[in-house]
Amino acid sequence: MIQTEIKKLDEALNEAITIAGNKQIPQLFSITEMIDYIDPFLFFDQAKHIEGNRVFWASSAENFYLVGAGEAFDICSSVDRFDQTEAKFKAMLAESLIYNSYRVPGTGPIAIGGFSFDPEKEKTRMWQQFPASQFRVPAYLLTIVDGVTYLTINTVVRPEDHQKQMEFNIAKNKKMLLANNTSLPEGPVINSKIEIDPVGWKELVRRATNDIKEEKADKIVLAREMRVTFEKKANISPILSKLTKAQTNSYIFAFENSDSCFLGATPERLVRVEDQHLLSTCLAGTAPRGKNKEEDYQIGLDLLRDVKNREEHEFVVKMIRDAVTACCIDVDVPSQPVLYPLKNLQHLYTPVKARLKSEYTIIDVVKRLHPTPALGGLPKVKSLEYIRENEELDRGWYGAPIGWLDAYKNGEFAVAIRSALIQGTEASLFSGCGVVKDSDPEAEYQETNIKFTPMLSVLGG
Repeated sequence: MIQTEIKKLDEALNEAITIAGNKQIPQLFSITEMIDYIDPFLFFDQAKHIEGNRVFWASSAENFYLVGAGEAFDICSSVDRFDQTEAKFKAMLAESLIYNSYRVPGTGPIAIGGFSFDPEKEKTRMWQQFPASQFRVPAYLLTIVDGVTYLTINTVVRPEDHQKQMEFNIAKNKKMLLANNTSLPEGPVINSKIEIDPVGWKELVRRATNDIKEEKADKIVLAREMRVTFEKKANISPILSKLTKAQTNSYIFAFENSDSCFLGATPERLVRVEDQHLLSTCLAGTAPRGKNKEEDYQIGLDLLRDVKNREEHEFVVKMIRDAVTACCIDVDVPSQPVLYPLKNLQHLYTPVKARLKSEYTIIDVVKRLHPTPALGGLPKVKSLEYIRENEELDRGWYGAPIGWLDAYKNGEFAVAIRSALIQGTEASLFSGCGVVKDSDPEAEYQETNIKFTPMLSVLGG
């Protein structure tokens, strides 16, 4: 990786083409500039005119946005997918020419994408366009952090490229992407919705509780699907805008592949690393919000005292503590959870803080954490096998790590829940819950209904 302070596009391109010519191999060229503020949702909407697909990531509470248009580089892996993803990203960076004097987390040639929940599960047609692991380096990346806006341009430079032609294409795309005189299209309206075999799902919960009592597992997370249809093809940008406004303590994400887009608003951070400082989140145990302050307070108090939810939460805390301790020093885990309020739900929450050892990366931690007991169960291998053999749903990327990493060892991953896969005029919504020995099938069913609410509310339902 060549890191330089050159800022002018023409100078940087000239140097990049010269280096590519001398080496006689393509080079990833990346240049970052500070720009005036541009609405991230307008940028995402305009990105539909760029060849390639779009990506979106936002931490609504921190006013942090990553919006990608097009594709400069794609990283797909199926075997040893965590290790291969990191190896391919490092190899790409080794042959990159990076012009970024800011070095702010989320600028430069970031890779943004995710993993499937279980690559050994037979893939259905629904998830055909989403591989076991895929990360994209956007051709144009908008980054908003701490109130400052950056634009990173990533492209592969070849020895035979013409500088003036590249400058012309970049200028044309920038003008289109940064246009502020546009407005978002209308969002979707749901025509119909259907739950996929709720009776069979409740029966599966009943069987799982019996199997847990027979000590085949301690906890098994079971998920189900709801399908909706729209009046016309769904526009993605207004959905993301509504999610960001409504789910203020969540990560908003979207990953587009051709005519499919996986998106959601998840409250569950898996891990964040910035300057080797690590933060993970234990989020398990769920209750609805109250209709007024008094009811909300009582529901929260009941959640904190509920044996089943506290047990479920402690499973997650122990697993995350052990996984983080293997890669970190100075691990700090509070002894008691607190409440984490969202618009429609509240959860038990325990933060885990640590310092990542120099020989480890964020992908090493993601590999150890997935799947957490909040999405898989315990023991990890037994619960995963149970889900694979008994659950009707092909989870695809649902419940799996989705996030980003940059050239400076920063990054963040969340667990892709409260999500939907939108495909033209149809969408599949996903919801799950943790089953333990005392679980009641009807209560678990109602919990999953509540968890469908955040997506339904922004899809016109």
